[in-house]
Amino acid sequence: MGLFSFVKEAGEKLFGGKDAHAATPPAAAGAPAQPSQEDLNAKAGKAIEGYIAAQNLGVSDVKVQFDGSQGKVTVHGTAPTQAVKEKVTLCCGNVASVTSVDNQMAVTNPEPEAQYHDVVRGDTLSAIAKKFYGDANKYPVIFEANKPMLTHPDKIYPGQKLRIPPLAK
Repeated sequence: MGLFSFVKEAGEKLFGGKDAHAATPPAAAGAPAQPSQEDLNAKAGKAIEGYIAAQNLGVSDVKVQFDGSQGKVTVHGTAPTQAVKEKVTLCCGNVASVTSVDNQMAVTNPEPEAQYHDVVRGDTLSAIAKKFYGDANKYPVIFEANKPMLTHPDKIYPGQKLRIPPLAK
């Protein structure tokens, strides 16, 4: 599947922006100690794992590693289908401060990979469906392919990455 790029400033705010930056220098004597970059990365990884779990995608053994200095997420585990694996990629990448996702999950039932679309200002699901399928009325296919991360067809935003599944024959 490869490494996927995302817009760092777009997405769910699961952890403070400070968690994605380099660790601060040691605190002066008497001042409370600042968390290390390793601690911040682990906290961010756990937040993303929690977000994936909240989507109820049916994945197992999910482990997320976050490298705040690069904005990179690496995810391991098992997904029941290729579509679910792709949704996990979107869960990880459509998070503020994440710039790339390396999805190393195994798939129980392999199937063809989807295409992806980076939402730009003025995009609608209908326009995206017209571009990929030649029919604006096929927007529900894209909406369903991105649930539960999408809660309404009109709630997409610039910088968001969407799955565009192949049409069923």
